Amino acid sequence: MNKLDTIIEKIVPADESAKESASARVDSLIKPIGSLGRLEDLAVQLAGITGRVNNSFEKKCTVVMSSDNGVVEEGVASSPQEITAMQTVNMLKGITGISVLSKAAGSDIRVVDIGVKSDLDYPGLLVRKIKHGTDNMAKGPAMTRDEAIASIEAGIEIVEELVAEGYSILGTGEMGIGNTSTSSAVAMVLTGCGEEAIGKGAGLDDEAYRKKKEVISNAISLNRPDSSDPIDVLSKVGGLDIGGLTGCFLGAAYHRIPVFVDGVISAVAALLACRLNPNVKGYILPSHISMEPAYRIVMEELGLRPFLDMDMRLGEGSGCPMGFQIVDMACAMMNNMATFDEISLSDDFLVDIR
Repeated sequence: MNKLDTIIEKIVPADESAKESASARVDSLIKPIGSLGRLEDLAVQLAGITGRVNNSFEKKCTVVMSSDNGVVEEGVASSPQEITAMQTVNMLKGITGISVLSKAAGSDIRVVDIGVKSDLDYPGLLVRKIKHGTDNMAKGPAMTRDEAIASIEAGIEIVEELVAEGYSILGTGEMGIGNTSTSSAVAMVLTGCGEEAIGKGAGLDDEAYRKKKEVISNAISLNRPDSSDPIDVLSKVGGLDIGGLTGCFLGAAYHRIPVFVDGVISAVAALLACRLNPNVKGYILPSHISMEPAYRIVMEELGLRPFLDMDMRLGEGSGCPMGFQIVDMACAMMNNMATFDEISLSDDFLVDIR
């Protein structure tokens, strides 16, 4: 049994007993029942993840997987492929969206070269390169099955390292020109939806958008990924960044820590992880609604409703630092609000407004 199979087998459901205890405490706090809405639901979910009613998450980190995609040869992206390497380094310089938002939220980032086409050397970069970008899925499989498994295991190992460093909550982000094409393809195969899942990514004119839809549909027809086999789907029409993030979701669930979805690429990785073991869903927190159409399709498939709607579509993990702050608010509510018993007041007058 390889490492991936071992991890998948050992992921257990969230702790229902802890959730029940947390729910009882939430309802006993000095407020109308249900009046803090989804913040209450989040506190209960966090209890199920950790097994504790009271939680705090001091060390927070977003893992950014960077990789290139061979399908850009088909003209499906508006940006040149060199942007992948450039922005990967810029994240470490602290000047990108995820960098400044993480700093504002008091959280960290780990940038991982899991498949950038060029060889990068920059302080702080974690090099876990599986290959120098995927192959062109318009001409054949994006990668071998072994490469797909290796990308997932790389994500699992990154989570292991972060947990050992004391991180207790994670976010997921990515950098890779062409990855809205791969994520759309994976979403189409896993959900059975059609070209409505394909968006314009970072921005395409109408003709390039038409071509993108044609390339993705043809790649699926050519490679014939097996929708019942998530690794087959990943290997044939996915990306190394998607694989790495799939490993992050699996690793977080295995270690019983919460993990945020950002945009469409990490959402597709979350779906892959849940197909590998449905118990993973209980550990996933959705940060914001991505403007990419495949995102909403995947969220509906997973039955998840993001916390924020801010018309964002940057990727990089940019929604995760905002999500971390919402988690802090849920913990503050749970840890610092008084209960009716604690202030010696009867709650007989309360009505459940949910």
